[in-house]
Amino acid sequence: MTARGILLTGSSGQVGGELLRTLQPLGAVTAPVRGQVDLADVAGDFRLLRETIRQVRPRWIVNPAAYTAVDKAESEPELAYAVNRDAVRVMGEEAQKIGAVVLHFSTDYVFDGTGAKAYVESDATGPVSVYGASKLAGELALVESGAAHAIFRTSWVYGGTGKNFLLTILRLAREKESLKVVADQYGAPTWSHDLAAMTAAVMQRCETESADSSLEEAMQGFGGLYHAAGAGETTWFGFAAKAVRQVREREPESKLAEIAAIPTSEYPTPARRPENSRLNCDRLEKQFGWRMMDWQESLRRVLSEL
Repeated sequence: MTARGILLTGSSGQVGGELLRTLQPLGAVTAPVRGQVDLADVAGDFRLLRETIRQVRPRWIVNPAAYTAVDKAESEPELAYAVNRDAVRVMGEEAQKIGAVVLHFSTDYVFDGTGAKAYVESDATGPVSVYGASKLAGELALVESGAAHAIFRTSWVYGGTGKNFLLTILRLAREKESLKVVADQYGAPTWSHDLAAMTAAVMQRCETESADSSLEEAMQGFGGLYHAAGAGETTWFGFAAKAVRQVREREPESKLAEIAAIPTSEYPTPARRPENSRLNCDRLEKQFGWRMMDWQESLRRVLSEL
């Protein structure tokens, strides 16, 4: 890769932490922490972010950082939009000036979840929460910036570290006798490591294609919107039940909670969740030859590492 390197946001997060490790072989990675670059700049000038991009002059800006507190966003819309829309717009504006490419991560929550099939990239959006609306606004802001970019919508991200559904369920399963988990929301868990590996593969492919042209020109054929979620499908209940069952098989002496299935109506939350979070990832595989890992295989791997 060229001497101009990679600017990575959110390196303390689940996906960002995996990216920090995965992208190191591709070039110099600059990963400022929150005190150095504050994406939650409700004042709106994003001075530190702009200065950092201008000083680093990266070839790639990789942005997994996001405001992801789905329920809290209902009462903090300004903050959610600052991080998920306004900061992304600034990245796009600055990237466009220096010829950098922005790789940005979005979410299944941009859809209303009423469809019966897995969503493709061209399907109509219709977020039903502030979080989903702010992420969709970020997608549009990046497109409107004019920067070369690729956007990866993903779903139900988890891994062996950080805060996520899997680790919460396993902790509660050791603390309680029974757990109730929603069984009428459908999607696919996505391993953070798989997302990071996919991102590195995409970058390498684009670099290869840009050997006889500029990276911006190569992105004309490879940029745009992609779905990148775990293969297969399940429910939150199915995910939890399988995880606890596998741990129980490995630790027959451990006492773990019984998992009961409930409808969403029995677990009210401030923010609505899409009932259907299935994402069709055929475009990603067709364009880059990358198939996202089946959620059951990634679960097996993550549990083996805990």
